[in-house]
Amino acid sequence: MNTQILEVTQRIIERSKETRRAYLEKIENARRQGPHRGALSCGNLAHGFAACGQSDKADLRSMTKANVAIVSSYNDMLSAHQPYESYPAIIKQAVNEVGSVAQFAGGVPAMCDGVTQGQTGMDLSLMSRDVIAQAAAVALSHNMFDAAMMLGICDKIVPGLLLGSLSFGHLPTVFVPAGPMPSGLPNKEKARVRQMFAEGKADRDALLEAESQSYHSAGTCTFYGTANSNQLVVEMMGLHLPGSSFVNPGTPLRDALTKAAAVQATRLTDLGDNYTPIGHIVDEKAVVNGLVGLLATGGSTNHTMHLIAVARAAGIIVNWDDFSDISSAVPLLTRIYPNGSADINHFVAAGGMSLLFKELLGAGLLHNDVKTICGEGLEAYTKEPFLADGKLEWRDGPQSSHDKEVLATVEAPFKPDGGLSVLEGNLGRAVLKTSALRSPHCHIKAPAVVFEDQFELDEAFKSGALNKDCIVVVRFQGPSAIGMPELHRLTPPLGVLQDKGYKVALVTDGRMSGASGKVPAAIHVTPEAIKGGLLAKVHDGDIIELNTETGELTLCVDEATLAAREAQAANVTKHHVGMGREMFGGMRMNLTGAEEGACSLFVTQE
Repeated sequence: MNTQILEVTQRIIERSKETRRAYLEKIENARRQGPHRGALSCGNLAHGFAACGQSDKADLRSMTKANVAIVSSYNDMLSAHQPYESYPAIIKQAVNEVGSVAQFAGGVPAMCDGVTQGQTGMDLSLMSRDVIAQAAAVALSHNMFDAAMMLGICDKIVPGLLLGSLSFGHLPTVFVPAGPMPSGLPNKEKARVRQMFAEGKADRDALLEAESQSYHSAGTCTFYGTANSNQLVVEMMGLHLPGSSFVNPGTPLRDALTKAAAVQATRLTDLGDNYTPIGHIVDEKAVVNGLVGLLATGGSTNHTMHLIAVARAAGIIVNWDDFSDISSAVPLLTRIYPNGSADINHFVAAGGMSLLFKELLGAGLLHNDVKTICGEGLEAYTKEPFLADGKLEWRDGPQSSHDKEVLATVEAPFKPDGGLSVLEGNLGRAVLKTSALRSPHCHIKAPAVVFEDQFELDEAFKSGALNKDCIVVVRFQGPSAIGMPELHRLTPPLGVLQDKGYKVALVTDGRMSGASGKVPAAIHVTPEAIKGGLLAKVHDGDIIELNTETGELTLCVDEATLAAREAQAANVTKHHVGMGREMFGGMRMNLTGAEEGACSLFVTQE
């Protein structure tokens, strides 16, 4: 086992000793009090199965048959979640065939950052994760269930479902993906058209046609953003069936995996001898395995918040230093857009999850002494699912990559590290995704151009005011300010400046997330500007130094000058009204900083 991975794991265990102990005690108490319908009164129970058929009612009255909760993020406006429409019927039938019952326990909201990007609705995006967690908890709160199945894919949905599930950590829980859409317009071509549009060289019709050819059918977007990072991390943590993360929707194999996941959920309940609750699966080693998988593939920087919050829900304390140290120990093994030109389907064709597990296990980079929904250890995850005469089986995966431009080996990786840098200096702490940069490291020292709002940049770009070496500062974008929206609309113009030969970078207390690309972006700056961060004192023309080799993020202004400066007052009230944002004021006030997960759920526990 890699010594650095072991050291990080051990310090997480030590740091989390008390909180993890309290969590395990909590879920053991919940186990003793449930999950059994026998704890319900006759009136409670009658309400719980009133709409069931007679056979299911008899099974639920008997107290000997498992009842599986289905919690789904289905809606038919979002391509990734539209396939879930048919899943409840598939699950109910599969569970019924093995003598148990499944009930649709509740739906959770699912919003798409792709639809809300650059729009006012994006201000709700990060906060929707905590709403999803609460909605999942409400769905499970009836004490009717022996196990749960979580149906979710995209950016905030899976982290929210994890948070909700871990609050019911005594329940065995299986996560069920829906898979990516088939490949459409190549990502490199899509990025080219976007940049041409930003330069005024392509019209809106050409842009819409390119986007429509890229996002063209049911399924997850095929680039390696937060949605597909979610799926990879959840499989790494042992909460998916092996090889199920990236099977396309609407295929016989996808349906067979959904049925198998349903059956597996019934095997893990406290009614049998194989009780495996999610709170026992998600331990310190499983969290580290998730981090290793994320960093070895150059996954979404959103998880520098999401995985911290998820770990906290299981009583485990993780910080950015853990990310940084694991990143330095783990080589970059994939090139999937925006870290390359391939998409997630190309990754599957090159060897996919089974080969990734083989490489990481073989190099001692994953903990193998873990529990999963399939039992002890990760060997099952080195196999691939296939249909043979209509029956699902797992076979040994490939022994080597079918495309070494997409999936590399530990011995010959794309980079010796995982491509995530943690920066620190008088401006605070931030993260920067280096895996997609043109060079392995980034060192820029340039004057600041300061914006209070992402939309202010457009005019400066069009006027030519940014045609110079500069570090663009976009502040008052953090969790407590406006909910920490993603700022991807900044990428095309900054990319144009970079292609013109200017040295440019972005520094912000907002997010860029899974689609962070070739423009260096120091994101999630904490403390955020509205909470006293030095970002609020940056002036146009101030020199900022950003250096991933030394880990510096420094405002090069002397302390006396900074002490004499007044912090810029935040003008964010316009972001607090409209599009439902006025209803989230209380949540914004309670959000922790980015390095604490930007989470509102644990305030009363501190």
